[in-house]
Amino acid sequence: MSNASAEDIPVEDDDFDTVVSTWTLCSVPNVYRALAELRRVLKPTGRLIFAEHGASPEPAIQRWQRRIEPLWKVIGGGCHLSRSADTLIANAGFRIDELETGYLPGPKLATFTYRGVAAPR
Repeated sequence: MSNASAEDIPVEDDDFDTVVSTWTLCSVPNVYRALAELRRVLKPTGRLIFAEHGASPEPAIQRWQRRIEPLWKVIGGGCHLSRSADTLIANAGFRIDELETGYLPGPKLATFTYRGVAAPR
């Protein structure tokens, strides 16, 4: 397979039983296009397993995430601290069947995580 982007996956529709996304959705330029592609390549009975970081549920942390995000994107390879992975996934046509959230060790600005399993609706 040649190099490809998440927004344009060169495989047939309904080709995979499982797709794994780990610490990716924060930095994909067109996250909704990428999620549409993941949904397209998954079989109707497939599942998306994800571990992503993003927006904290704490308003004070969210404000700081939004404040530093422009600089963070430059030094972090396009990483958006303020994206809520669960909302993005659900809004892209997935049903979230399992979800765990919480902070990993480190600064709260960058360590809130979403871990779970979703399926195409």
